[in-house]
Amino acid sequence: MKVKILSWHAVAAWTWDAHDDACGICRMAFDGCCPDCKVPGDDCPLIWGACNHAFHLHCILKWVNSQSPRPHCPMCRREWQFQA
Repeated sequence: MKVKILSWHAVAAWTWDAHDDACGICRMAFDGCCPDCKVPGDDCPLIWGACNHAFHLHCILKWVNSQSPRPHCPMCRREWQFQA
């Protein structure tokens, strides 16, 4: 018995592989985007710190730039370093 496929409709979904559901700075969901962006995805990626906390790129850049000479993670207060 042979089967011939006449049409196929694929459906896909994506999620960020973060340990939290929302950004610790803006409190928006990681599956969405930060308040500065209109569309989630490559234009609004997640950034992890050395402490394994994740944030939207735009949120953590604003946070780091607003801190004194040594920025700290908004969640655990360790000195902020981008994860390599």
